[in-house]
Amino acid sequence: MNEMTGESINLVYSSEYGHLYQGDCLELMAQMGDGSVDLVFADPPFNLNKDYGKGINDSLDDADYLDWCRGWISDGIRVLADGGSFFLYNLPKWNIELGHYLGDQGMMFRHWIAIDLKMMLPVPGRLYPSHYSLLYYTKGKPKAFTRPRYPVPVCRHCGGDIKDYGGHRNKLNPEGLNVADVWTDIPPVRHRGTKRRGANELSEKLLKRVVTIGSDEGDLIFDPFGGSGTTYAVAERMHRHWLGIELGDAEPIIARLEGRDFYVEAPNNGDAGKGMTSQRRVKVNSKIDHPSLF
Repeated sequence: MNEMTGESINLVYSSEYGHLYQGDCLELMAQMGDGSVDLVFADPPFNLNKDYGKGINDSLDDADYLDWCRGWISDGIRVLADGGSFFLYNLPKWNIELGHYLGDQGMMFRHWIAIDLKMMLPVPGRLYPSHYSLLYYTKGKPKAFTRPRYPVPVCRHCGGDIKDYGGHRNKLNPEGLNVADVWTDIPPVRHRGTKRRGANELSEKLLKRVVTIGSDEGDLIFDPFGGSGTTYAVAERMHRHWLGIELGDAEPIIARLEGRDFYVEAPNNGDAGKGMTSQRRVKVNSKIDHPSLF
């Protein structure tokens, strides 16, 4: 991977597998070649007026937010290789619009994956929102696809199977059940001992599943919204090359990739602050890993 240069993007970290830049993803993508990456994973700000740091506006008009998303999605499609995978994590409100745009751009719909995460408050006059949306599209027929399996669920009290599988339990694959398009086993990252930044953070279990489904070892993964660096940490361990950028503070990502302890602010602001002590600087061990990623 060649290093990028620009007036407002800077290379801040490199490893055997990847490069991390600080700056605007649109400027970075403008320098990337057509068809140069094998998988795009995007977890953009959700336009919920959260504090992502100086110079980042997370409170746009709906039309402006969607226009901004269409801009980086278009570049993401351009840099994606034929057969490559495109995953977009967002609220259903936004993904229903952005999924339509992906289809209009010629992308092939694979799945709307519902991530069961009850991290939001009930809304008066509406059903309780309890899932996030993960869109999965490919640029034509997928060149990489692995359907993961997960262990047969058992009762945490008695250890027995939760379902009887119609009397055909003995015919189940010994490696477990096929992963469906509703994921109920993704843990939220709320606890102060596992969060690596004040804003929201994704579970490594989710990213490992995405990387497993849509890429092969040695492929190049691009995440234009670095956040806490979950995509890059998982890609490193799974022997995928990666390219990333973060507009805000990149130090939490660098510390995580280097295995250093660091401190995050605990804002106690919505679901980003759950499990964290209010208005304190909390030490985080960046070496923490989830023992079971499936």
